Order: sequence, then C-alpha cells, then structure tokens
Amino acid sequence: MLQLTVDWLCYSIFGLDPASILSQSIDYFIYDSIKIIALLFLMIFVMGVIRTYLPQEKIRRYLEGRKWGSGNIMASLFGAITPFCSCSSIPIFMAFLRAGVPLGVTLSFLITSPIINEYLVVLMFAFFGWKITFAYVISGLLVGVISGMIIGKMKLEKYLEKDVFSHNTKSPKEAAYNSIKQRFRFGLNEAWSITTKLWVWVLVGVGVGAAIHNFVPEDAIHRILSMTGVFSVPISTLIGVPIYGSCAAIVPIAVALFQKGVPLGTTLAFLMAISALSLPEAIILRRVMKLKLIAIFFGIVTAAIIMTGYLFNFLQNVLV
Repeated sequence: MLQLTVDWLCYSIFGLDPASILSQSIDYFIYDSIKIIALLFLMIFVMGVIRTYLPQEKIRRYLEGRKWGSGNIMASLFGAITPFCSCSSIPIFMAFLRAGVPLGVTLSFLITSPIINEYLVVLMFAFFGWKITFAYVISGLLVGVISGMIIGKMKLEKYLEKDVFSHNTKSPKEAAYNSIKQRFRFGLNEAWSITTKLWVWVLVGVGVGAAIHNFVPEDAIHRILSMTGVFSVPISTLIGVPIYGSCAAIVPIAVALFQKGVPLGTTLAFLMAISALSLPEAIILRRVMKLKLIAIFFGIVTAAIIMTGYLFNFLQNVLV
C-alpha cells in the first residue's frame, strides 16, 4: 500500500518519468525513508511498553548468563524470522540495547535479520533449489552467532553513543505503572526521543542507498568478478558491502552472476554482503555507535562472509 502511494505521488502528482533512473531513485528514497522512520518509531514504542512489564536488570542478567552463545543463537533465530533489510533492522537492534540486552547478542540479531528472511528464502529456493538455500540459511545463522559472540567477548559497549541510550524519564524499573495509559505514555516518550535523534541520519543513509541501488550497473560487477580468480570472494564481498538493495532485486542479480559462470561461493558472498552490510546502514549506525565500533563490526562480519564464500566454492560440486 505504501509503495503504491509513493508511486502515485512521484509519477502522477509530481509527474516524474517512471523510466528515469533519477525518478526511480527519488521514489526509492521516499518509500524507504517513510518505512524506516515509521518502523523506528513503532518498534521503539512497542519495546518501550513491553519494558514497563519486564525489569531491565532481569533481562540483562538472563541474557548475559546464557552459556555457549545460546543468547546469540536465540537472537539470530529471531532475526531469521523477521522480514527486515539491514537498515530496517536497526530500530529493533536499538530497542534491544535500550532494554539492556548485551551488545554482542543484539548484533547477532542485526547481522542475521537481513541475511535471512522469508522473502529471500523463497526467492532463493525458486532460483537455486533447496540444497543451496538450506546451506545459505545455516551459514547465515552461523555468521550472525559467531560474529556476535566475538564482538560480545571484546566488551565494546564503551563505543556506543551514550546520549542515544540516556533516559530523560524514569526507567521502567524505577517507575510504577498503574494503567495502560501510563505504559503507552512511556513508550511514546521513548519513541519520540530516539526518533528525533535519528531521523536525519536515516534520510542521509537512505539517500546514499537510493543512489547506489539505481546507479550501480550489474554488468560492471560481473566483469570485475569474472577477472579476479581466487580473489573473487573477497572482492565480491567488498563490492557488496556498500551496496544497499532489497532481496527482491538482489537475488535475481545473484542468479544472473551465477548463470554467467561466477562461482557459487563468490555469488553468495556478494548476496550476503549486500544483505548484511551497507553504507546506508553504517551512516545510520553512526548515530548509535562510534566509528571504531562500526569498523570492528563491519570488519568481523566481512571476514566471516569471506570465509563462508570460500567454503561454498569448495562445496559447489556437492551443492549444485
């Protein structure tokens, strides 16, 4: 419904040319900006209301006390069933942090959520078959779990931007809530506080994403990957990291690359990098994290994707 409304606004009211790349970028920018800001407000509100029922310290102790990465596994499994892109996952990631969930656990969700979702799985099943799709899902979960565990062990919470997570009102633990109205008021205050701090960063990030999504040519990517040999996996990953796009657009591109002779692991590393990481995501996260934490986060996930790509290339004859 939102997409139809934005299309009508751009092409009927503003009179933009639907065939123009610039017009498509404007349409993409308006749609994703509204979607992400609305989702940001809604999820922070919902999580704020939930927090009034759950003691923050109890949540933190429960997840911090999980052994053998079980908290990361739970977060990654939850991420796998949420239909969000890398930018749309950020509101829930922030809500988890504000609820006291450890950084490494929340990052397992943030990594896995865009890599695996029902739309991408259905498209991959249709184009690649069940064996490749199943292997991709398992590897996506492992990337999220292992990367989150590594970052959690590094104790990097000091690199979070403290003002985003500061409270102007009493926390749910300190306040007494005698009615649903009071709980809703707390949720609305939370949502308004964080949305007003982030909306500019969302617009900048989505603007960059819209430009990349519509102006980066598929043929140029294929030519580069076809000439890189054993280095095709890291190169495909590094090419994919800054790109921002929906799975509906990414999977057909990955299929085209694979059908033109690009190895399976190289193709899936490219797909995974676009899904899990993007320049717009980094721009939005800059309001939440300091640059050092963003660099560490992107570096660890990129390394995990590269190793996964080489593994898929090694197993290509088994999976295809």
